Amino acid sequence: MSSKTINDKPVIRILNICKDFEEQQVLTGLNLDIYKGETVVVIGRSGCGKSVLLRHIAGLMKPDKGEIYFEDEDITKFSRKKLFKMRMHFGMLFQGSALFDSMTVGKNVALALNKHTEFDKEKIARIVLEKLDVVGLADVTGKYPSELSGGMKKRVALARAVVMNPDVILYDEPTTGLDPVMAGVINKLILSLQKELDITSIVVTHDMKSAYRVADRIAMLHEGKIVYEGTPDEVKNTDNPLVRGFIEGQLGIDKGIGASI
Repeated sequence: MSSKTINDKPVIRILNICKDFEEQQVLTGLNLDIYKGETVVVIGRSGCGKSVLLRHIAGLMKPDKGEIYFEDEDITKFSRKKLFKMRMHFGMLFQGSALFDSMTVGKNVALALNKHTEFDKEKIARIVLEKLDVVGLADVTGKYPSELSGGMKKRVALARAVVMNPDVILYDEPTTGLDPVMAGVINKLILSLQKELDITSIVVTHDMKSAYRVADRIAMLHEGKIVYEGTPDEVKNTDNPLVRGFIEGQLGIDKGIGASI
């Protein structure tokens, strides 16, 4: 678990970011600090902007206003070339796994190694096998995504996310669509990667069982802002009406923001 102290500097600092899509305000002055080695889980109802927040952290989107610091540099001011280099420090597990159906599992996992390193084929194959072994799938290298279950696809996508040994992993709804047993497997992998590799993790989810399991700290996103932060125990026991409404399923109906946001 995170060992942050009050004197630690955040590895990621998000300051007052705002993002609109046409007439829809999605992020409305969001602030959040993330410290090295901790797992921060961002909760909130579908369409509240959780995935948009992840894309901003990864530099895939630029805010209309505000600043995002990674290791003391504001990435919103980066050139395209510098952003590309910065993303080498990040791995991302996409909600739908985003594997290429035309490629084998091994080739999917090897993509970044082939593109960004000069390693020979033997070294790349060895690294791919090591990462697949971490997620318990060393025996599926030659299979195609269509031959895998949903849970296996998630694990392959996780192997791909860590293949470059990133400092930060971004998880977009990692347990969505999985049965409780496979969701538990993914949660254990998130925890083991944090512990063994000292990875900083940011997880967005509406799955409270997963949030309680993996989080050092939980942040609630509501109407474009972080409205609450606390440990899993603090969240379970809070009397904050927005948090209680969400975890008890009584926060109300979504306001029409698409679930892909």
